[in-house]
Amino acid sequence: MNRAALVLAALGIATIAVPAQAATITAVTTVNVAKPVQLMKLQDMDFGTVILSGFTGTRTVAISQAGALTCGTNLVCSGAVKPARFNVQGFNKMTATITVTGGNLTNGTDTITFVPDAPASVYLPNSGAPGIDFAVGGTITLSAALVGGTYTGTMTVTSDYQ
Repeated sequence: MNRAALVLAALGIATIAVPAQAATITAVTTVNVAKPVQLMKLQDMDFGTVILSGFTGTRTVAISQAGALTCGTNLVCSGAVKPARFNVQGFNKMTATITVTGGNLTNGTDTITFVPDAPASVYLPNSGAPGIDFAVGGTITLSAALVGGTYTGTMTVTSDYQ
């Protein structure tokens, strides 16, 4: 055999004889475990007393999340009004969504439409207590034909992680 053929044969044998080199790397695996959101009622909502005064159709009364009252024309509003207040607790640095479903107010015969006003979400800067307090306001629509009396209803507040 000539010298070139011997070199080529040696390279072929060397290539076959050398095992392949495996590549190895590691990866970190993590999990963020969060306990469920906890929700507590701190205060019920109260629109106070509303006196209907010489109008036809409907009028509205609103309580903001901050507790400010807006009383429609031809209405006299009085009393200690207050928004509903809640506390949400959960996992540190998570955002909790807030969903409020309003129930109408009734005296057993007549109905007053209620539309809630709540934050869409709150940021939780800590885990567990003290949590974050938030308020829910809302608007009621009063008809001139309403019968006097106390009207009550409920709202459903739901919170979950975003």
